[in-house]
Amino acid sequence: MTISDVLIQALPKTDLHLHLDGSLRLQTLIDLAQRHKVSLPSYTPEGLKELVFKESYSDLGEYLAGFAYTCAVLQTPAALEQVAYELAWDNIEEGVRYIEVRFAPQLHTHANLSLDDVFLAVDRGISKAQREFEASDAVQKRGEPPFRYGIIACALRMFQRDTLGWYGSFYQNFYRAEERTIFSQASLELVRNTVRCRDRYGIPIVGFDLAGQEDGYPPSHHKSAYQYAHLHFLNRTVHAGEAYGPKSIMDAITVLHADRIGHGYHLFSPELCDQSIQDKDAYTRRLIDYIANRRITVEVCISSNMQTNPKIKRVRDHHFGLMLKERLSATICTDNRLISNTSVSKELRIAVDAFQMSKEQLKDTLIYGFKRSFYHGPYIEKRAYVRKIIDYAEQVLESDC
Repeated sequence: MTISDVLIQALPKTDLHLHLDGSLRLQTLIDLAQRHKVSLPSYTPEGLKELVFKESYSDLGEYLAGFAYTCAVLQTPAALEQVAYELAWDNIEEGVRYIEVRFAPQLHTHANLSLDDVFLAVDRGISKAQREFEASDAVQKRGEPPFRYGIIACALRMFQRDTLGWYGSFYQNFYRAEERTIFSQASLELVRNTVRCRDRYGIPIVGFDLAGQEDGYPPSHHKSAYQYAHLHFLNRTVHAGEAYGPKSIMDAITVLHADRIGHGYHLFSPELCDQSIQDKDAYTRRLIDYIANRRITVEVCISSNMQTNPKIKRVRDHHFGLMLKERLSATICTDNRLISNTSVSKELRIAVDAFQMSKEQLKDTLIYGFKRSFYHGPYIEKRAYVRKIIDYAEQVLESDC
């Protein structure tokens, strides 16, 4: 059964794991760098693709190097608004109808740019695109589902001494033994202000995330922040199992109350279990069943995982195939459209081809994204929106594009 590119394009899609600072248009990065006098290794798209944003990377460090440039140009409200607006339209134009844009606001704040300013700028950009599409013929005349979005604030597992302003200076006065206190304070301050901005401005901030190096920086450092999010009705996702084992995923669920798991690749890697776990296979099996039964959704990023994990030689070696076999709630995401040179449609294409997905599996994967989204608004409204998406998807599938 052939699934064409036309069908993938036509089906309504989501992207629940989408980093703002990893998804700029390449020309926009160049333009902003020139405007704000940010030094780049090259000022042509071809040069940047050769030197920074490559098809493949030697390791995670090389993959992450590009963020030094993208974050550097996202230090003004105008830049943040522009990039958010363009990202929304990039998704709309490929049939993505719901996105959750995540970023670490603390990486964009400084003396002239407050946390409030950051959230408001990103929201202005995406909401402008939403309104424009809502008024388009596609929605008004052809009956396509409208575009919706949410914003996720990312806390950092760790940060460099000069990364977070006041915290950077504060950090220098302590030994490494005090890192836990500092990281905990940083994430707790972030979540408190995130909730405040959500409630004060009505911004669709729908979730809280934890990103950064897993090994050596356990989720327990951020327990207080996640407890605050939990008590203030802010949904929770955690980068876990991207570069560390099943225990990282279990801790995300049990310590941080995670509703979803970002990446989750190593859910199927019992060999990476902590040494304290005697029967690693049994532990992993129970964790898989626990996630399956509770429908904890995994935000799968195939290209990103392959670029940062050289052990994955072929797409069909990616553990998404096992997630399909286990009937997990797993949805395809991009992670970073620029850094990984990808799109939702491209990620679906490689998944369909590598795992010989049926139309039913493709539909289920797409619908998981809508159903398990952190939709901003009443449940009744979300339910009606998802129903509209399902009806439209079935209509597209019946047309056999």
